[in-house]
Amino acid sequence: HMNQAITRVPALETVGIKQMINGPESFTPDGNFILGVAPECANMFVGAGFNAFGIAAGGGAGWALAQWAVDGEAPLDLWVVDIRRFSDLHRDRQWVRDRTLEAYGKHYTIGFPHEEYVTVRPRIVSPLYERLQKHRAVFGCKLGWERPNWFAPESVEPKDIYSMGRQNWFAPVGDEHRHVREHVGIFDQSSFAKYEMTGADALKALDWICANDVAKPVGRLTYTQLLNTRGGIEADLTVTRLGEDRFYVVTGTGFRTHDFSWIGDHVGNELDVTLTDVTEDFGTLSLMGPRARDVLAAVTDADVSNTAFPFGHAREISIAGHTVRALRVTYVGELGWELHVPIAATGEIFDALMAAGEKYSIRPVGYRALESLRLEKGYRAWGSDITPNDTPQEAGLGWAVKLRKNTDFLGRRALEE
Repeated sequence: HMNQAITRVPALETVGIKQMINGPESFTPDGNFILGVAPECANMFVGAGFNAFGIAAGGGAGWALAQWAVDGEAPLDLWVVDIRRFSDLHRDRQWVRDRTLEAYGKHYTIGFPHEEYVTVRPRIVSPLYERLQKHRAVFGCKLGWERPNWFAPESVEPKDIYSMGRQNWFAPVGDEHRHVREHVGIFDQSSFAKYEMTGADALKALDWICANDVAKPVGRLTYTQLLNTRGGIEADLTVTRLGEDRFYVVTGTGFRTHDFSWIGDHVGNELDVTLTDVTEDFGTLSLMGPRARDVLAAVTDADVSNTAFPFGHAREISIAGHTVRALRVTYVGELGWELHVPIAATGEIFDALMAAGEKYSIRPVGYRALESLRLEKGYRAWGSDITPNDTPQEAGLGWAVKLRKNTDFLGRRALEE
Protein backbone atom coordinates (compact mmCIF):
# COMPACT_ATOMS: atom_id res chain seq x y z
CA HIS A 1 0.00 0.00 0.00
CA MET A 2 2.83 2.42 0.84
CA ASN A 3 4.56 1.82 -2.49
CA GLN A 4 1.31 2.52 -4.31
CA ALA A 5 0.78 5.68 -2.29
CA ILE A 6 4.31 6.92 -3.09
CA THR A 7 3.74 6.22 -6.77
CA ARG A 8 0.66 8.45 -6.70
CA VAL A 9 2.14 11.10 -4.36
CA PRO A 10 5.97 11.01 -4.68
CA ALA A 11 6.45 13.56 -1.86
CA LEU A 12 5.37 10.90 0.64
CA GLU A 13 8.75 9.21 0.18
CA THR A 14 10.64 12.10 1.79
CA VAL A 15 8.27 13.49 4.44
CA GLY A 16 9.58 11.27 7.22
CA ILE A 17 6.88 8.66 7.74
CA LYS A 18 8.40 6.27 10.29
CA GLN A 19 5.65 3.79 10.95
CA MET A 20 2.87 2.13 8.97
CA ILE A 21 0.09 0.50 10.99
CA ASN A 22 -2.05 -2.22 9.49
CA GLY A 23 -4.61 -4.11 11.55
CA PRO A 24 -8.11 -5.58 11.62
CA GLU A 25 -11.12 -3.30 11.48
CA SER A 26 -14.85 -3.74 12.04
CA PHE A 27 -17.38 -3.05 9.30
CA THR A 28 -21.17 -2.93 9.31
CA PRO A 29 -23.84 -4.06 6.80
CA ASP A 30 -24.53 -0.49 5.66
CA GLY A 31 -21.12 1.12 6.09
CA ASN A 32 -22.18 3.38 8.98
CA PHE A 33 -21.18 3.42 12.65
CA ILE A 34 -23.17 1.77 15.43
CA LEU A 35 -23.95 4.17 18.28
CA GLY A 36 -26.57 4.34 20.98
CA VAL A 37 -28.53 2.33 23.50
CA ALA A 38 -29.13 -1.32 22.67
CA PRO A 39 -32.92 -1.64 22.36
CA GLU A 40 -32.97 -5.00 24.16
CA CYS A 41 -30.95 -3.87 27.17
CA ALA A 42 -31.50 -0.71 29.19
CA ASN A 43 -28.42 1.45 29.82
CA MET A 44 -26.18 -0.61 27.54
CA PHE A 45 -24.43 1.91 25.28
CA VAL A 46 -22.73 0.76 22.11
CA GLY A 47 -19.97 2.44 20.09
CA ALA A 48 -18.69 0.05 17.44
CA GLY A 49 -18.36 -0.75 13.75
CA PHE A 50 -16.47 2.37 12.73
CA ASN A 51 -15.67 1.12 9.23
CA ALA A 52 -12.01 2.27 9.31
CA PHE A 53 -12.93 5.75 10.59
CA GLY A 54 -12.60 4.99 14.29
CA ILE A 55 -9.57 7.20 14.92
CA ALA A 56 -11.05 10.14 13.05
CA ALA A 57 -14.51 9.74 14.57
CA GLY A 58 -13.52 8.64 18.06
CA GLY A 59 -13.69 12.05 19.69
CA GLY A 60 -17.10 12.96 18.34
CA ALA A 61 -18.53 9.50 18.92
CA GLY A 62 -17.25 9.47 22.48
CA TRP A 63 -18.75 12.89 23.17
CA ALA A 64 -22.10 11.86 21.69
CA LEU A 65 -22.27 8.66 23.73
CA ALA A 66 -21.28 10.48 26.92
CA GLN A 67 -23.98 13.11 26.42
CA TRP A 68 -26.47 10.40 25.56
CA ALA A 69 -25.71 8.57 28.81
CA VAL A 70 -25.94 11.74 30.91
CA ASP A 71 -29.06 13.24 29.30
CA GLY A 72 -30.94 10.03 28.52
CA GLU A 73 -31.30 10.97 24.85
CA ALA A 74 -29.03 11.63 21.89
CA PRO A 75 -27.66 15.19 21.87
CA LEU A 76 -28.44 15.66 18.17
CA ASP A 77 -29.73 13.79 15.14
CA LEU A 78 -27.70 10.57 14.98
CA TRP A 79 -30.22 8.42 13.12
CA VAL A 80 -27.82 7.41 10.34
CA VAL A 81 -25.59 5.70 12.93
CA ASP A 82 -28.23 4.75 15.51
CA ILE A 83 -28.10 1.08 16.53
CA ARG A 84 -31.91 1.03 16.36
CA ARG A 85 -31.79 1.21 12.56
CA PHE A 86 -31.20 -2.56 12.71
CA SER A 87 -33.71 -5.33 13.45
CA ASP A 88 -33.97 -9.03 14.25
CA LEU A 89 -32.72 -9.65 10.72
CA HIS A 90 -29.28 -8.52 11.79
CA ARG A 91 -28.99 -11.39 14.25
CA ASP A 92 -28.55 -13.69 11.25
CA ARG A 93 -24.76 -14.00 11.09
CA GLN A 94 -24.71 -15.31 7.54
CA TRP A 95 -26.88 -12.43 6.33
CA VAL A 96 -24.70 -9.91 8.18
CA ARG A 97 -21.51 -11.50 6.82
CA ASP A 98 -22.65 -11.46 3.19
CA ARG A 99 -24.10 -7.95 3.31
CA THR A 100 -21.10 -6.54 5.17
CA LEU A 101 -18.73 -7.97 2.57
CA GLU A 102 -20.70 -6.11 -0.08
CA ALA A 103 -20.66 -2.89 1.97
CA TYR A 104 -16.90 -3.25 2.52
CA GLY A 105 -16.40 -3.63 -1.22
CA LYS A 106 -18.18 -0.30 -1.73
CA HIS A 107 -16.02 1.51 0.81
CA TYR A 108 -14.17 3.58 -1.79
CA THR A 109 -16.41 3.15 -4.83
CA ILE A 110 -18.63 5.84 -6.30
CA GLY A 111 -21.94 5.99 -4.47
CA PHE A 112 -24.77 6.59 -6.91
CA PRO A 113 -28.10 8.13 -5.88
CA HIS A 114 -30.68 5.52 -4.88
CA GLU A 115 -28.17 2.69 -5.19
CA GLU A 116 -29.44 -0.59 -3.71
CA TYR A 117 -27.52 -3.44 -2.13
CA VAL A 118 -27.88 -6.72 -4.02
CA THR A 119 -26.62 -9.47 -1.70
CA VAL A 120 -28.83 -11.87 0.30
CA ARG A 121 -31.98 -10.84 -1.52
CA PRO A 122 -34.84 -11.49 -1.51
CA ARG A 123 -35.07 -12.06 2.23
CA ILE A 124 -38.50 -10.84 3.37
CA VAL A 125 -41.29 -10.58 0.80
CA SER A 126 -44.93 -9.59 1.03
CA PRO A 127 -47.65 -11.94 -0.24
CA LEU A 128 -47.79 -9.79 -3.39
CA TYR A 129 -44.16 -10.32 -4.40
CA GLU A 130 -44.81 -12.68 -7.31
CA ARG A 131 -47.87 -10.74 -8.45
CA LEU A 132 -45.88 -7.52 -8.58
CA GLN A 133 -43.05 -9.25 -10.43
CA LYS A 134 -45.57 -10.03 -13.18
CA HIS A 135 -46.29 -6.29 -13.33
CA ARG A 136 -42.55 -5.77 -13.98
CA ALA A 137 -41.77 -4.37 -10.54
CA VAL A 138 -38.21 -3.27 -9.79
CA PHE A 139 -37.65 -3.89 -6.10
CA GLY A 140 -35.62 -2.11 -3.47
CA CYS A 141 -34.86 -3.36 0.02
CA LYS A 142 -35.74 -1.74 3.34
CA LEU A 143 -34.87 -3.51 6.59
CA GLY A 144 -34.86 -6.81 4.71
CA TRP A 145 -38.23 -6.27 3.00
CA GLU A 146 -38.48 -6.36 -0.78
CA ARG A 147 -40.54 -3.33 -1.82
CA PRO A 148 -41.52 -2.23 -5.35
CA ASN A 149 -39.65 0.98 -6.12
CA TRP A 150 -41.07 1.35 -9.63
CA PHE A 151 -42.69 -0.56 -12.46
CA ALA A 152 -40.98 -0.86 -15.82
CA PRO A 153 -43.04 -0.48 -18.99
CA GLU A 154 -42.37 -2.96 -21.79
CA SER A 155 -39.98 -0.52 -23.45
CA VAL A 156 -37.71 -0.26 -20.38
CA GLU A 157 -35.51 -2.96 -18.87
CA PRO A 158 -36.82 -3.79 -15.36
CA LYS A 159 -33.64 -2.92 -13.46
CA ASP A 160 -31.98 0.17 -12.06
CA ILE A 161 -29.26 1.63 -14.27
CA TYR A 162 -27.29 3.98 -12.04
CA SER A 163 -25.88 7.36 -13.01
CA MET A 164 -25.41 10.84 -11.58
CA GLY A 165 -28.04 12.18 -13.94
CA ARG A 166 -31.64 11.16 -14.46
CA GLN A 167 -31.75 7.41 -14.18
CA ASN A 168 -33.76 5.01 -16.32
CA TRP A 169 -36.70 5.00 -13.91
CA PHE A 170 -37.27 8.77 -14.08
CA ALA A 171 -39.90 8.76 -16.83
CA PRO A 172 -41.76 5.62 -15.63
CA VAL A 173 -41.98 7.04 -12.11
CA GLY A 174 -43.33 10.28 -13.55
CA ASP A 175 -46.04 8.27 -15.30
CA GLU A 176 -46.91 6.50 -12.04
CA HIS A 177 -47.06 9.86 -10.24
CA ARG A 178 -49.46 11.36 -12.79
CA HIS A 179 -51.57 8.21 -12.80
CA VAL A 180 -52.25 8.51 -9.07
CA ARG A 181 -53.07 12.20 -9.47
CA GLU A 182 -55.52 11.53 -12.31
CA HIS A 183 -56.87 8.00 -11.77
CA VAL A 184 -56.11 5.49 -8.99
CA GLY A 185 -53.10 3.51 -7.88
CA ILE A 186 -52.46 0.75 -5.38
CA PHE A 187 -49.32 0.64 -3.22
CA ASP A 188 -48.05 -2.46 -1.43
CA GLN A 189 -46.98 -1.05 1.93
CA SER A 190 -47.11 -4.31 3.85
CA SER A 191 -43.65 -3.60 5.26
CA PHE A 192 -45.05 -0.76 7.40
CA ALA A 193 -44.16 -1.24 11.07
CA LYS A 194 -47.34 -1.81 13.08
CA TYR A 195 -47.86 -2.00 16.84
CA GLU A 196 -50.83 -2.40 19.16
CA MET A 197 -50.89 -0.72 22.55
CA THR A 198 -53.38 -2.12 25.03
CA GLY A 199 -54.08 -1.82 28.74
CA ALA A 200 -55.96 0.33 31.22
CA ASP A 201 -53.32 3.08 30.93
CA ALA A 202 -52.91 2.97 27.14
CA LEU A 203 -54.53 6.36 26.61
CA LYS A 204 -52.57 7.90 29.48
CA ALA A 205 -49.32 6.59 28.02
CA LEU A 206 -50.02 7.84 24.52
CA ASP A 207 -51.29 11.18 25.82
CA TRP A 208 -47.86 11.66 27.44
CA ILE A 209 -45.63 10.68 24.51
CA CYS A 210 -47.73 12.08 21.62
CA ALA A 211 -47.51 15.75 20.72
CA ASN A 212 -50.97 15.68 19.13
CA ASP A 213 -54.24 14.89 20.84
CA VAL A 214 -54.97 11.15 20.71
CA ALA A 215 -57.84 11.33 23.24
CA LYS A 216 -60.42 10.94 20.49
CA PRO A 217 -63.42 8.62 20.18
CA VAL A 218 -63.02 5.02 19.06
CA GLY A 219 -62.65 4.91 15.29
CA ARG A 220 -60.58 8.08 14.98
CA LEU A 221 -57.04 8.39 13.64
CA THR A 222 -54.41 10.91 14.74
CA TYR A 223 -51.26 12.02 12.92
CA THR A 224 -48.66 12.89 15.53
CA GLN A 225 -45.01 13.35 16.36
CA LEU A 226 -43.18 11.96 19.38
CA LEU A 227 -40.81 14.53 20.88
CA ASN A 228 -37.67 14.54 22.99
CA THR A 229 -37.13 16.87 25.93
CA ARG A 230 -35.76 19.54 23.55
CA GLY A 231 -38.98 19.43 21.54
CA GLY A 232 -37.21 17.67 18.67
CA ILE A 233 -39.09 15.13 16.58
CA GLU A 234 -38.15 11.54 17.46
CA ALA A 235 -40.89 9.84 15.43
CA ASP A 236 -43.65 10.69 12.97
CA LEU A 237 -46.56 8.26 12.87
CA THR A 238 -50.30 7.64 13.10
CA VAL A 239 -52.31 6.38 16.07
CA THR A 240 -55.76 4.85 15.59
CA ARG A 241 -58.10 4.22 18.49
CA LEU A 242 -59.58 0.74 18.08
CA GLY A 243 -61.20 0.55 21.52
CA GLU A 244 -61.31 2.33 24.85
CA ASP A 245 -57.99 0.75 25.87
CA ARG A 246 -56.66 -0.39 22.49
CA PHE A 247 -54.66 1.61 19.94
CA TYR A 248 -53.02 0.82 16.60
CA VAL A 249 -49.74 2.57 15.75
CA VAL A 250 -48.33 2.66 12.21
CA THR A 251 -44.87 3.95 11.31
CA GLY A 252 -42.27 3.61 8.57
CA THR A 253 -40.59 0.32 7.68
CA GLY A 254 -37.09 1.43 8.59
CA PHE A 255 -38.15 2.79 11.98
CA ARG A 256 -39.59 -0.47 13.30
CA THR A 257 -36.96 -1.09 15.98
CA HIS A 258 -36.36 2.59 16.74
CA ASP A 259 -39.97 3.58 17.33
CA PHE A 260 -40.91 0.42 19.24
CA SER A 261 -37.92 0.89 21.52
CA TRP A 262 -38.49 4.63 21.93
CA ILE A 263 -42.15 4.17 22.85
CA GLY A 264 -41.34 1.43 25.33
CA ASP A 265 -38.58 3.47 26.95
CA HIS A 266 -40.72 6.57 27.42
CA VAL A 267 -43.98 4.97 28.50
CA GLY A 268 -42.32 3.55 31.59
CA ASN A 269 -42.91 0.42 33.63
CA GLU A 270 -45.35 1.85 36.15
CA LEU A 271 -48.30 2.02 33.73
CA ASP A 272 -50.66 -0.82 32.82
CA VAL A 273 -49.66 -0.94 29.16
CA THR A 274 -48.66 -3.68 26.73
CA LEU A 275 -46.95 -2.79 23.45
CA THR A 276 -47.00 -5.55 20.82
CA ASP A 277 -45.35 -5.61 17.41
CA VAL A 278 -47.96 -6.88 14.92
CA THR A 279 -46.11 -6.02 11.71
CA GLU A 280 -46.27 -9.53 10.27
CA ASP A 281 -49.97 -9.94 11.12
CA PHE A 282 -51.17 -7.43 8.55
CA GLY A 283 -50.57 -6.65 4.91
CA THR A 284 -51.13 -3.03 3.90
CA LEU A 285 -52.63 -1.95 0.60
CA SER A 286 -52.87 1.80 0.05
CA LEU A 287 -55.57 2.73 -2.45
CA MET A 288 -54.91 6.29 -3.60
CA GLY A 289 -56.23 8.65 -6.26
CA PRO A 290 -59.43 10.48 -7.25
CA ARG A 291 -61.13 7.19 -8.21
CA ALA A 292 -60.15 5.39 -4.99
CA ARG A 293 -63.67 5.66 -3.57
CA ASP A 294 -65.18 4.17 -6.72
CA VAL A 295 -62.88 1.15 -6.50
CA LEU A 296 -63.42 0.65 -2.77
CA ALA A 297 -67.20 0.96 -3.09
CA ALA A 298 -67.15 -1.76 -5.74
CA VAL A 299 -65.61 -4.36 -3.40
CA THR A 300 -67.45 -3.69 -0.12
CA ASP A 301 -71.02 -3.25 1.06
CA ALA A 302 -69.87 -0.60 3.54
CA ASP A 303 -70.77 3.03 2.92
CA VAL A 304 -67.50 4.73 2.00
CA SER A 305 -68.99 8.11 1.12
CA ASN A 306 -67.33 11.17 2.58
CA THR A 307 -70.26 11.64 4.96
CA ALA A 308 -70.14 8.10 6.30
CA PHE A 309 -66.37 7.70 6.18
CA PRO A 310 -64.65 11.09 6.59
CA PHE A 311 -60.93 11.78 6.63
CA GLY A 312 -59.14 10.75 9.82
CA HIS A 313 -61.57 7.93 10.59
CA ALA A 314 -61.07 4.18 10.76
CA ARG A 315 -63.59 1.40 10.27
CA GLU A 316 -63.69 -2.33 9.82
CA ILE A 317 -65.15 -3.27 6.45
CA SER A 318 -65.45 -6.51 4.51
CA ILE A 319 -63.61 -7.14 1.24
CA ALA A 320 -63.65 -10.52 -0.53
CA GLY A 321 -65.06 -12.10 2.62
CA HIS A 322 -62.27 -10.79 4.86
CA THR A 323 -62.39 -8.21 7.64
CA VAL A 324 -60.26 -5.21 6.69
CA ARG A 325 -59.12 -2.35 8.91
CA ALA A 326 -59.64 0.67 6.64
CA LEU A 327 -57.92 3.93 7.62
CA ARG A 328 -58.97 7.11 5.79
CA VAL A 329 -55.54 8.72 5.54
CA THR A 330 -53.16 9.64 2.75
CA TYR A 331 -49.45 10.23 2.28
CA VAL A 332 -49.77 11.34 -1.35
CA GLY A 333 -52.22 14.23 -1.13
CA GLU A 334 -55.08 12.46 -2.91
CA LEU A 335 -58.25 10.74 -1.78
CA GLY A 336 -57.33 7.38 -0.34
CA TRP A 337 -57.39 4.64 2.24
CA GLU A 338 -54.81 2.46 3.91
CA LEU A 339 -56.30 -1.04 3.98
CA HIS A 340 -54.74 -3.16 6.72
CA VAL A 341 -55.68 -6.72 5.88
CA PRO A 342 -55.02 -10.19 7.35
CA ILE A 343 -51.60 -11.09 5.97
CA ALA A 344 -52.83 -14.38 4.50
CA ALA A 345 -55.61 -12.56 2.62
CA THR A 346 -53.42 -9.85 1.10
CA GLY A 347 -53.24 -11.48 -2.33
CA GLU A 348 -56.96 -12.20 -2.55
CA ILE A 349 -57.88 -8.65 -1.56
CA PHE A 350 -55.32 -7.21 -4.00
CA ASP A 351 -56.87 -9.28 -6.79
CA ALA A 352 -60.36 -8.06 -5.88
CA LEU A 353 -59.25 -4.42 -5.94
CA MET A 354 -57.42 -4.83 -9.24
CA ALA A 355 -60.45 -6.49 -10.85
CA ALA A 356 -62.89 -3.86 -9.57
CA GLY A 357 -60.53 -1.05 -10.52
CA GLU A 358 -59.90 -2.16 -14.08
CA LYS A 359 -62.55 0.17 -15.49
CA TYR A 360 -61.00 3.02 -13.48
CA SER A 361 -57.51 2.32 -14.89
CA ILE A 362 -56.10 1.07 -11.60
CA ARG A 363 -52.43 0.11 -11.59
CA PRO A 364 -49.78 -0.81 -9.00
CA VAL A 365 -47.47 2.05 -8.05
CA GLY A 366 -44.05 2.03 -6.40
CA TYR A 367 -42.26 3.81 -3.60
CA ARG A 368 -40.41 6.26 -5.82
CA ALA A 369 -43.70 7.65 -7.10
CA LEU A 370 -44.96 7.78 -3.52
CA GLU A 371 -41.89 9.81 -2.59
CA SER A 372 -42.50 12.17 -5.50
CA LEU A 373 -46.19 12.53 -4.64
CA ARG A 374 -45.60 13.30 -0.98
CA LEU A 375 -42.89 15.84 -1.87
CA GLU A 376 -45.25 17.60 -4.26
CA LYS A 377 -47.86 17.76 -1.52
CA GLY A 378 -45.33 18.96 1.05
CA TYR A 379 -45.68 16.02 3.43
CA ARG A 380 -42.65 15.48 5.67
CA ALA A 381 -40.53 12.36 6.02
CA TRP A 382 -38.77 11.60 9.28
CA GLY A 383 -35.01 11.16 8.96
CA SER A 384 -34.69 13.46 5.95
CA ASP A 385 -37.11 16.41 6.19
CA ILE A 386 -37.67 16.27 9.93
CA THR A 387 -35.27 14.97 12.58
CA PRO A 388 -34.64 15.14 16.34
CA ASN A 389 -32.99 18.49 15.64
CA ASP A 390 -36.29 20.01 14.47
CA THR A 391 -39.35 21.04 16.46
CA PRO A 392 -42.86 20.76 14.99
CA GLN A 393 -43.07 24.55 14.75
CA GLU A 394 -39.81 24.72 12.80
CA ALA A 395 -41.12 22.00 10.48
CA GLY A 396 -44.46 23.72 9.87
CA LEU A 397 -46.27 21.08 11.93
CA GLY A 398 -47.41 23.27 14.79
CA TRP A 399 -51.01 22.48 13.87
CA ALA A 400 -50.36 18.88 14.98
CA VAL A 401 -49.38 19.88 18.54
CA LYS A 402 -51.90 20.10 21.41
CA LEU A 403 -50.50 23.27 23.00
CA ARG A 404 -54.01 24.69 23.38
CA LYS A 405 -55.03 21.71 25.48
CA ASN A 406 -54.30 21.92 29.19
CA THR A 407 -52.35 18.68 29.37
CA ASP A 408 -48.68 17.95 29.78
CA PHE A 409 -46.75 15.93 27.23
CA LEU A 410 -43.13 15.09 26.58
CA GLY A 411 -41.40 18.07 24.97
CA ARG A 412 -44.10 20.61 25.78
CA ARG A 413 -41.93 22.66 28.12
CA ALA A 414 -39.27 23.12 25.43
CA LEU A 415 -41.86 24.18 22.85
CA GLU A 416 -43.28 26.82 25.20
CA GLU A 417 -39.92 28.39 26.04
